[in-house]
Amino acid sequence: MKYDSDGDGRFDTFSYMDGPTVVRIEIDRDEDGKIDRWEYYGPGKKLERVGLSRAHNGVEDSVQYFDSSGALTRVEMTEQGPANKRVLARIEYYEKGVLVRAEEDTDRDGSIDKWEGYENNRLASVAFDERHEGRPTRRLVYSPDGTVRIEQPSQQTTRRPQ
Repeated sequence: MKYDSDGDGRFDTFSYMDGPTVVRIEIDRDEDGKIDRWEYYGPGKKLERVGLSRAHNGVEDSVQYFDSSGALTRVEMTEQGPANKRVLARIEYYEKGVLVRAEEDTDRDGSIDKWEGYENNRLASVAFDERHEGRPTRRLVYSPDGTVRIEQPSQQTTRRPQ
């Protein structure tokens, strides 16, 4: 089904059906001829996820996931990576619709190298993997009063028996 949501004579909303059931809706919100919002529906006509084109170029580069009650649970964002391949750049996790943590691949090499923790709607900590070891090598902890503490995880060394 095609729909002109604002009555300007141009279709901007496109619904895809499986029989009488809507499975996907695509929307061109800024009416530039490129889809910038995709809504995906599951059993019971529940919204499962929403894809967005943050760059308004018709490429779905952010996906929001919802639980059965409609609360946001996760957001995945992709970016342009090596060889023009899209890579997962950031994942945000939500509890009851509130951001609680995030993971990021800052150098787009396919491995998470930054972790953020949130408490009471504020950034509480950020950890970095500066040596590409797959674990944090430096952590910043933010207090509610705005002060910051830097933590360096201890270096683990393995001793070989002599």
